[in-house]
Amino acid sequence: MKPLVYRKARRVRQKPTVRYRLHITKGDTVQVISGDERGKRGRVLRVYPKTGRVVIEGMNIVKRHRRATATTEGGIIERPNPMHHSKVMLIDPKTGEPTRIRRQKDKDGTTERIAVRSGQSIVRTR
Repeated sequence: MKPLVYRKARRVRQKPTVRYRLHITKGDTVQVISGDERGKRGRVLRVYPKTGRVVIEGMNIVKRHRRATATTEGGIIERPNPMHHSKVMLIDPKTGEPTRIRRQKDKDGTTERIAVRSGQSIVRTR
């Protein structure tokens, strides 16, 4: 009779992290185009390229219950939660309306963002 052999479980390798190429950077003024905050405008506080999410000032507010520690006091803290980058559109600097962007390489090799609506370049503010 053949001995019973247990197969080793295959090792699950971690998938490589996919970084989203976002059209938004920190400091941009954006308008929310879907969800509860639709139509509101705000400034981008933080960008998460791995998850494709952005934190916008005053948007998607959640309450966090914090326990008191030796250094900080406890309580309910309200803070903005990240939202997906596809739910926001960049504001056109010329018209003030939401716009898509186009990327263009300059002669020196730097990439600049151009508003599709007006054709004006959007400067990066940090």
